[in-house]
Parts: sequence; structure tokens; C-alpha cells
Amino acid sequence: MKKLLLILLCTSFIFQSCLRDNEDPVAVSPIEGKIDSAQVGGATQPNQIWYDLSTGEKSSNRRTDWDLAFYSGDDFKVMINSSIMMAAGKIPNVTDINKVKESDVAALKTKVQVANFDPANVSYIDDVEGNFPAGYTAIEEIKAVDSENAIYLVNMGKDIYDGAVPLGSVATGGAERGWMKIQITRAGTSAYKIKFAGIEETDHKEYIINKDVKHNYSFFSLKNNKEVFIQPEKQNWDLGFTVFTNVIEGAGTYIYADFVLTNIMGGAGSYEVRVTAPATVTEAYNNFKASDVDLAKMSFIDQRSIGANWRNPVGTNGLEVYTDRFYIIKDPDGFYFKLKFLRMTNQKGERGHPLFEYQPL
Repeated sequence: MKKLLLILLCTSFIFQSCLRDNEDPVAVSPIEGKIDSAQVGGATQPNQIWYDLSTGEKSSNRRTDWDLAFYSGDDFKVMINSSIMMAAGKIPNVTDINKVKESDVAALKTKVQVANFDPANVSYIDDVEGNFPAGYTAIEEIKAVDSENAIYLVNMGKDIYDGAVPLGSVATGGAERGWMKIQITRAGTSAYKIKFAGIEETDHKEYIINKDVKHNYSFFSLKNNKEVFIQPEKQNWDLGFTVFTNVIEGAGTYIYADFVLTNIMGGAGSYEVRVTAPATVTEAYNNFKASDVDLAKMSFIDQRSIGANWRNPVGTNGLEVYTDRFYIIKDPDGFYFKLKFLRMTNQKGERGHPLFEYQPL
């Protein structure tokens, strides 16, 4: 028994000494890896999928199930739903939400838009890097003094498209969901109060949303006037598969299908490994080991490290996964994984069925 213990200790020492100097010891994942698919739901991509690499478990919701996300940390910040093209802008010169009317927001409606190729519309969405509370939000940080919190015009984005989509194409949005006016204040030291109504309504609704420290955010549906469960606990997911509003430099906001988010708010990080000839991605992926992990490349401050970089929707051979790259992910529990995308469609060629394989390091 003592000999066995000594061998194990020596093996552990040798393994850890192979890591780069700037790395932590690599924890051993409880899963051996697998090939799996994130069922975003086809060409209209109706679902958001939250995937836990260490267990292989996933949860899902429809993109339209929620509108606002209330940050659970010490700061008071509120995010809008990027996946349905929401936007928000401060209504000037108003102090009473019940008195806001159409004439107060008519001009603002032309500006609070997404994907209209106006570089200025970036100010009406949240920081696309997702590094909150450091990043900016369309709805300014909620102040302790109620009267210092503005009233906002909210573009509710678009419903999920319900028509036919040509094979190989996507439809990221359907009918307009309309407009609302909202005002958010603090409710004590660990909760938010939201006031909301239709533009012409003279009576508003109110709701208290408590912070939940086990989750990154608490979620709320303005359409259904209720709190909703969306993401798993912040330690229990690593990657999110979703439609996403991103930014194109010089052109403003743009909507992306097939997008993959890293749970940086929960402590996950990721980076891309590019493979150069004559090596193939299969060889490089298979040979990549724990000692090759480079933490200096790992991003913990930008949720878009994978993003849409893994697929080419206008490839020379049709829809394709890039064959010169794979990804390294560190999850909130300290487990490391390598992940390679295999397909962006199902066998019929329909998008919204990304297939990938991954293994622990």
C-alpha cells in the first residue's frame, strides 16, 4: 500500500510539473468526454441551450421566455435580451412613467433599433463582451436615489419566426414584439423594483426582483409579468448556444445565428487554437494535452471567445465548420476541456443543430 501511494504521489508530481509556469494544476473532470449536439431548434433557432461540460447536462428555454436579466452581484445592473434583438434608450425630460405618451418617444423609436447599420445604435444595447459589472449597459446602473433612475423606452425586439425557411438558411427574427416604457429602482440592499407599462398606458405594473447569489442573474418577462427560470446556477454551465446581437466595427449592431457564449460571469474561460499545415485539426486536437494549455490566451473577460468563429455560413463547400481550429475551455470548477465542432447542421442540412465533441484534459 505504501509503495502504491508513493507511485501515485510521484505520478501526480510529474504530471503537475509538466504544466506551464503560469498555470494552475488541472483538476480531473468527472466526465470522459462525448460527442453531443446542442438542439437550438432548427432554422429559426428558437432555443437557448446552457451546457455543462463536466456532466454533459444541458437545460433550455425559448429565446422569448425572458426580457430582462437582473445582476445578482453587489452592483445593481440590468441587462436586456440580446437574443431577440431588444434595445433600450433613455426618454428625455420625463419623470413620471404614467405620463409618458407616444409623442414623447416617436423620434426615439427611430434610434432604438438593432441591425439597421447605424453605428450609433451600439449605445442602445449592452456591452457585447458580457463582462459585467465592468461593462456598460443600455439601462444605466440603478442608483440608490429613486429619482435619479431614468425612464426608458424599450424596443421589445422580435418574436421567433414561424414561417418556412429555405434549407441552409436561418431566420433569427419574426414579428415585432412592440414597445414598453420601464423604470427600475432599488428595493433595499438586495432587490430591484421594476415599473413597466405600454407606451400609452396611464397605469403601470410593479414587481420586486430579489437577487439570487447562486445564479448570475434573475430573469423577468415583461410580456408575461413574471419571474422566469433561464440559466442554471452559475457554477453549473459553461457554454451557451443562442442567437446573439453582436457589434460590427463601423456598422453598429448585427444579429448572429449559431453563436456560442462562454460563462465568464460564472468563472469560465476559453480560447481558440489555430492549426497550421501540414498538421490537421484532427491530429492537433488528438495530441493536445493538459501541459499544452496556455492560460495567457484564456479569456475570462469576453464571452465571445468562441462566438461565431467556429462556423462559415457561406463556405466554398456550402455550410461548413472551420477545419483549422478547436477550443480550450476552463470551467468554473477548474476543469479543462478541449472541444472541436463537427457540424453546424443536421444530416438534412438544416441549421440550428451544432454537433461537437469534447474531452477533459
